[in-house]
Amino acid sequence: MKTLQQPRDRFEPNNPQFEISNSQSEQSGYAWYVVLVLMVCYTLSFIDRQILSLLVGPIKQDLGVSDTRVGLLQGLAFAVFYTLLGLPMGRLADRRSRRNLIAAGVFFWSLMTALCSVASSFWSLFSARLGVGVGEATLGPSAFSLIADYFPRERLARALSVYSAGIFIGSGLALIVGGTVISAVTNLPAVEIPILGKMASWRLTFLIVGIPGVLVGLLVYTIREPVRLGLLRRADGQILRLNPREALAAMVSRWRSIVGVSTGLSAQAMCNYAVQAWAPTFFIRVFGWSPRRTGLILGTMILLTGCFGMYAGGALCDKWRRERIAEAPLKVGVISTIGAGLFFGLAMSVQQPAWTLPVLMPALFFLAMPVGSSYAALQLIFPNQLRGQVSALLIFTINVGGLIMGPWLVGMLNDLLGPNMVGYSLAITVGLASVVSASLFRSTYRPYRAHYALMYECKQGPSAAT
Repeated sequence: MKTLQQPRDRFEPNNPQFEISNSQSEQSGYAWYVVLVLMVCYTLSFIDRQILSLLVGPIKQDLGVSDTRVGLLQGLAFAVFYTLLGLPMGRLADRRSRRNLIAAGVFFWSLMTALCSVASSFWSLFSARLGVGVGEATLGPSAFSLIADYFPRERLARALSVYSAGIFIGSGLALIVGGTVISAVTNLPAVEIPILGKMASWRLTFLIVGIPGVLVGLLVYTIREPVRLGLLRRADGQILRLNPREALAAMVSRWRSIVGVSTGLSAQAMCNYAVQAWAPTFFIRVFGWSPRRTGLILGTMILLTGCFGMYAGGALCDKWRRERIAEAPLKVGVISTIGAGLFFGLAMSVQQPAWTLPVLMPALFFLAMPVGSSYAALQLIFPNQLRGQVSALLIFTINVGGLIMGPWLVGMLNDLLGPNMVGYSLAITVGLASVVSASLFRSTYRPYRAHYALMYECKQGPSAAT
């Protein structure tokens, strides 16, 4: 068993040695079953948050809101409690049953998605979206911590990439299924729903995507809560219980890696959330496509290229880590953000379907690449007692800089430049955010190597020093 020397006064004033277990329990197919169940939850979460992007037209007409307010509904409304509650949920995930937290969250966010169907004003829809964020705040920290206990660190980036594919599966299915559902119900008269009364036909979409959450919540109970591995221990073998002050001290000691990874991924998330929120509107407004055609074509592209890019990023990260390159997750981030900025800017600028669609495919591929490996980056340099909390801190930063700013910035640029300039608004947002993200990832190489070495006493090879 390896020993991790901690600097004086980080956890205890007497500077004892702490032991950290590096054993991991990948239980063949069952570990991957857990990942797939969690991926289904993540997929559902993105369907519930993404479906609004196809309803921009009906919502604007029915509720009389501007593009800026639509951007707030897609970003800020969801992100407020999703962001703020993530931090206490992360601490709960480090101390309580992660499975039960996830199941309760799935039930709640599905209920709130269904309640979006009865919103009668901007503020009532805003409130329902807040509730969706409350439920989804349980998932990320708990899922990251669970997966880290089922997989050895040599395979963690790939496992988290498969889980994170739920982002693109959910976004793709939301567009494919949502577009079909919207087309089917748009021309229907107002529908009488028991108890709820009459509602506009497009509102049924929220009910239809919210109902499956009950079944998914039950599916979560088929996974087992694993033994927590990678725990800090005292010299006498007792597990160390960290109070909030000690947990904060441990995170402060790695602050440069936390800031670099979190802000780098936050800038990258601005790109993803901006695209998810406004790309459907681009095809509808600029190309004149119907919601059904937009959902089918764009949704299929996002699903296929997103999943492929996500898996490729995780596999590349694991390959570099086997070659003793400690900063492998950050290298994936630099390459992918540069590629995403270049290809997406070009795709949005040509504004001809025959050119936009082929160029958009590599753009979506690069947008997906760094997500899973970036999630793994912080899991690799923290003990089990802190994985949920540091995951929550990562998600907090992503939401503040990505989920809130991405959709809002595009909406604001639309109102300034004109509604049909949505492609250029997207190109500006993705281009600027990609440059920032690549710079942040690259500037974090050196501190991340040091924190990785502290955790695993890893001797870096020549390639890691570049």
